[in-house]
Amino acid sequence: MLVGYQGKICFVERGIILKKVLLCILLATAVAISSMGCEKLKEQSKTEKRSQGLTGAWRARIQFTTGSFAAVNDLEFMYVFNEGGTMTESSNYDAAPPVPPAYGIWQAIAPNQFKVRYEFYVSRPLDSLNELTVNGGWLPAGRGVLIDTITLATDGQSFTSKLTYEAFDQTGRPIPGGGEAVGEGIRIGFGQ
Repeated sequence: MLVGYQGKICFVERGIILKKVLLCILLATAVAISSMGCEKLKEQSKTEKRSQGLTGAWRARIQFTTGSFAAVNDLEFMYVFNEGGTMTESSNYDAAPPVPPAYGIWQAIAPNQFKVRYEFYVSRPLDSLNELTVNGGWLPAGRGVLIDTITLATDGQSFTSKLTYEAFDQTGRPIPGGGEAVGEGIRIGFGQ
């Protein structure tokens, strides 16, 4: 009887040990799966940063090769490309004469290549300082349309672009002054 009793204890002890071993295996498996998930999330985060396309803020140097802006050698644009396909652009010349930012749309047309169309209003330059107070200051003079083809670098941190500018009067008729340009941009980020 003593042997049978000891056998029951051993059987019970083996069952407890077996449960502990299974619990340890389950915990180890859960930890392994969890760490693999964390690694996948880290990799996914890196991939998303690389593949966020144009979404975000950018600074670019633009050089017109033809048209009325060809003589400007220090033109810069600041862009914000929104996730939904809209964008805003402003330049370091928006105050000469004063004009509001440009607003537009963008879309992917190929891997790492995007088409952008944005428009801005043009102000008529003053003939004299007196016009600032007598004639109401800066008056509308039409609008400009920029069509931009942007090629994003593989690291997603810079781009090159080719732009076409068209000028229109207040009635929407094309006017002289348009031209073509090239640009180079970098993503705005912390640490720059």
